[in-house]
Amino acid sequence: MVGEGILKGLAETARNFFGSYVSKDRLTTVQYPEQRVPQIEAARSFPFLVYDGEDWQQGMRCVSCQICEKECPPKCIFIEKSKDKKPDAVGKPQFYPARFDIDISVCMSCQICVEVCPFDAIKMDVDYDLSTDDRFGGLLLQKQQLAKSNQYYNAIHPTEAAAIDARFAEERAKLEAKAKAAAQAKETAAIGAVAAAQPESVEAQ
Repeated sequence: MVGEGILKGLAETARNFFGSYVSKDRLTTVQYPEQRVPQIEAARSFPFLVYDGEDWQQGMRCVSCQICEKECPPKCIFIEKSKDKKPDAVGKPQFYPARFDIDISVCMSCQICVEVCPFDAIKMDVDYDLSTDDRFGGLLLQKQQLAKSNQYYNAIHPTEAAAIDARFAEERAKLEAKAKAAAQAKETAAIGAVAAAQPESVEAQ
């Protein structure tokens, strides 16, 4: 039938229009900004940097490898690598970004930076209320503005964040077990060396 698709579309529109008077599920309009629709977990706006612990500078996961900067299609990421290293959240010396800027006026939210990051240091935010009358400075986000806690990441992307936390916990457990085994082997070797030296001292007497 000619025009069947148009009629189906008009019927769906009418159903939603009249249904909005009797069903809240069909009432899709909200009074923004007083009312806001909760963001779904798969939503994304612009990237942010994840840090662990309470100190955003010490807990920054980013080690300034600059992979995201190189892979970014619109070239909106600017990183300046540090000359020195400092302890991260678990005490391991790491390089860190002395400067990390993202120009969100250029960013196209492609998420390539997230996909190529080997340290799970950069993730996609869901905050879309970023309008400003400063076209240049207001849309150039610096490291401190980009830094957000792992707790925030768990709040906006719980499934993804939980999987990453579990993997990190497993890796930390392996490192601790390896360090414990190395310490025990060293202690055993020291005891063996002392035991081997005792007969020589007895014979000398």
